[in-house]
Amino acid sequence: THPTDVRNGIADYVVDLIDAGGAGTIVFQDATVGDSDVATLTFDTVAFGAATGGVATAAAITDDTDCNAGTVGKFTVFSGAGDSCFTGSVTATGGGGDIILSSTSIGSGDTISISSLTYEAPN
Repeated sequence: THPTDVRNGIADYVVDLIDAGGAGTIVFQDATVGDSDVATLTFDTVAFGAATGGVATAAAITDDTDCNAGTVGKFTVFSGAGDSCFTGSVTATGGGGDIILSSTSIGSGDTISISSLTYEAPN
């Protein structure tokens, strides 16, 4: 296991990658259709605050108010320079994904918003 100060360092390192090159993005993808992009939301220019207890909490994230139609199954976080920082699963409420949406079925022109997001370093 990692002590808390190491977990904080890991979390800060990962989330600081998002800020390289400007505001990073989180892209929701349709895993059933060749990972096509369904929505792109933009982080603040400083995406996350400093980690506490191995957990970093995101600042405000701008909604995507004009999504493409699809069934979201995963996400990728990119730096402002376009480099992939990390990926994860997306499920509907009760599905246990890394990100949980009220519904993973998104219609053309729908809005996706994130009310809170954290990154947790491994224990």
